[in-house]
Amino acid sequence: MIMNIDVIFKIAGIGIVITVLNQVLIKAGRDEQATFITLVGVVVVLTMVVNLVTNLFDTVKTMFQLY
Repeated sequence: MIMNIDVIFKIAGIGIVITVLNQVLIKAGRDEQATFITLVGVVVVLTMVVNLVTNLFDTVKTMFQLY
C-alpha cells in the first residue's frame, strides 16, 4: 500500500479549518467552544492516523507472514 498525498492534504486542511474556527471563536469571547473545537480536530486527525498505522501493521504482518 502506497500512502497517497491526499491524506496529508486532508490532515492539513483539517488543521487550517480548526485554526480559523479557533481564532474566530476566541475573538468572539467563546474560549470554551474554541477549546472544544480544537479537541475535536485533534481526535479526528488521531483517528485518521490510527487507521493508517493499523493498515501499515496489517501490511507488515501480511508481507512477513506473521501470525
